[in-house]
Amino acid sequence: MSDSKMRRRGAATIDLVLCAVRQGRVHVLVVKSGRAVALPFRWADDGASLEAAAQDLARTHTGHAASWLTAGAATTSKRHPSGAVLTVPFVGVVGPTAAARAGAAWHPLDALPELAPRQRTMAESALGTLRLHMDLAPVAFRLLAPVFTLAELQQVYELLLGRRLHKASFRRALQAAYLVAPTDEWRSEGRGRPAQLFRYAPSKRRGAHRSVRFDLLRG
Repeated sequence: MSDSKMRRRGAATIDLVLCAVRQGRVHVLVVKSGRAVALPFRWADDGASLEAAAQDLARTHTGHAASWLTAGAATTSKRHPSGAVLTVPFVGVVGPTAAARAGAAWHPLDALPELAPRQRTMAESALGTLRLHMDLAPVAFRLLAPVFTLAELQQVYELLLGRRLHKASFRRALQAAYLVAPTDEWRSEGRGRPAQLFRYAPSKRRGAHRSVRFDLLRG
């Protein structure tokens, strides 16, 4: 892309690392960009909200807004697929029903196709971003359907933390955090008794408590 085109369209892009849980793995949304593939991005517009632009990317490629979203530090390092000088990265999550629209596809985070170096770095750091925020924001819950089993919730925590958790310890920590409420629904999970479904319903009793006491979670 020529310098004149860069000046006309803007020297900065907004890039989105959109994450979802599929088949027990963290996946990232990738879109076709000419003959290559890339993370969703768009040129920044003067006066436009950066977060709104990132949400527009999520809606365009999945039909859903990100259920949780955070901005990262702007970067000029390495090469961007557009040739942009500056990139403002966002990391977001969607629930399990968000499908990829035409021209987009979900890829496992640990098996991404070849991306431009700047976007590769953003994708590789996404899990760390989710891990950094999950102690203070309902990141894990936003990766789930509105109702879920406690086993499904534990699986998401294990994916984000990168380690196995002791079932009893996890449930004690979850109970102490006052984050979930039972529903009247149950789901069969194979052999054994059906599992009760829960919903995210943080209690006012939490006060300033963290989301889940990670020091109570023993692998």
